[in-house]
Amino acid sequence: MAASVLRLGIPGRRWALAWIDGGSRRRSGTQPGPTSNRARGHSSVAQLSLRTAQKPRKGEHKWAAVVGLEIHAQICSNSKLFSGAQVCFAAPPNSLVSFFDASLPGTLPVLNRRCVEAAVMTGLALNCHINRKSLFDRKHYFYADLPAGYQITQQRLPIATNGHLTYNIYIRKKQSQVTTKTVRIKQIQLEQDSGKSLHDDLRSQTLIDLNRAGVGLLEVVLEPDLCCGEEAAVAVRELQLILQALGTSQANMADYEIQRQITELENGGEVLNETRSFDYKLGCTVPMRDKEGKQDYRFMPEPNLPPLVLYDATSLPSDADSQQVINIDQLRNMLPELPSATRERLVQQYGMLPEHSFTLLNEVGLLEFFQNVIKETRAEPKKVTNWVLNTFLYYLKQQNLAVSESPVTPGALAELLDLLDSKAISSAAAKQVFEELWKGQGKTAAQIVSEQQLELMQDREALEQLCQATIDGHPQTVMDVKKRNPKAINKLIGLVRKASLSRADPALIKEILEKKLSLF
Repeated sequence: MAASVLRLGIPGRRWALAWIDGGSRRRSGTQPGPTSNRARGHSSVAQLSLRTAQKPRKGEHKWAAVVGLEIHAQICSNSKLFSGAQVCFAAPPNSLVSFFDASLPGTLPVLNRRCVEAAVMTGLALNCHINRKSLFDRKHYFYADLPAGYQITQQRLPIATNGHLTYNIYIRKKQSQVTTKTVRIKQIQLEQDSGKSLHDDLRSQTLIDLNRAGVGLLEVVLEPDLCCGEEAAVAVRELQLILQALGTSQANMADYEIQRQITELENGGEVLNETRSFDYKLGCTVPMRDKEGKQDYRFMPEPNLPPLVLYDATSLPSDADSQQVINIDQLRNMLPELPSATRERLVQQYGMLPEHSFTLLNEVGLLEFFQNVIKETRAEPKKVTNWVLNTFLYYLKQQNLAVSESPVTPGALAELLDLLDSKAISSAAAKQVFEELWKGQGKTAAQIVSEQQLELMQDREALEQLCQATIDGHPQTVMDVKKRNPKAINKLIGLVRKASLSRADPALIKEILEKKLSLF
């Protein structure tokens, strides 16, 4: 399966950067901006067209982004959109090129059924109207890695239109306050990708790799309903989760462009109408070429492809061959659980807070890890949620690791939580055990507990002796307890726990201390 790329671009004339002055918000004129981004390699780029009606003096105005996006998502398909050539990331250059991909004379396109199904499923998941009839067009422009001199796309009548994407965003970055917003989707269309240019500056030459030429893309065009980079990032992340849930795209992506354009404008520069690529090594976008206006594309109907006709349950011919037609209703029934439904289920099933469900889905692989722990432990779901989102995720962030790179497996964490749930160890000891598990030395939680003698103290008589020794050694704290200082008893509990090497149950310590102190 190909390694997919989620690419972000701009159908420029519909969005702008506004500047805010004295409480008012103004937009620039309607100059065309960059259209589809043509990111190269396994990286991607968000191109957010930011303009102003006049160049402000440095520091004079605040910038507000008005954001619309074109998103190119590579379809998960074993073969290309119009040929049988294989799709495989990082294959040797020019090893996956059919005659059609190389645009040899006399070759004809054959539409990939899988790509059409992926487009329909994506449209259904994004609440779009699925057109029963859609058309293919040629979009002309010259570039060295586009051997035909045009791309086959859907400009006049795309496969899906008029949808919407709902996403949730935190209010002022407070995780307990979430608001739901919607961005309109203008259309979803099928489009073939171009090849890849490899620029060798050392030898002053450019080499062409056509492995990617003809790979199927889903182009999702969002209306300019987003007001900032944060909203754009959240909306794209929600779309990414939907595509991954559907299996229509692996949807790997990055986001960068707003701050670059703001910096350019505030330094007196100009945001050029150009296509930019994301350089994953530099962590920024770099210019590729000037962007033609829409009128230069010279769109024309694709003469070698008939209209794409889809059916539903009411229009499907009785004698139709299921291998030759696509049934929209059948695909609708095949839709998996989407991210919004998954979050709702997590809240209802496990009693977690809504913000916890967002975190579980937003971190790649974290939901699967959580569910595997749940399957293997007797601990309550709330306790599992706490450990996964606080302890486990904290360690991942500290070392900048993905869930798949974690040295602690779901089974290891489940065993640790079982020990804690059965009161074999204290919560403090459990954190010590987790830290040892994180070192990845191949030891189980039970082995660590045994080797380091972290078992919870079960000998009440020994614990009573520790409590009495603590009382005797801290008369001033005992006096504070008698004066009803609420912090004093907690101090005594902490001292006893320290003396027990965190092996004593805090609740039992408190019970013994209160009983002894009542005799004074």
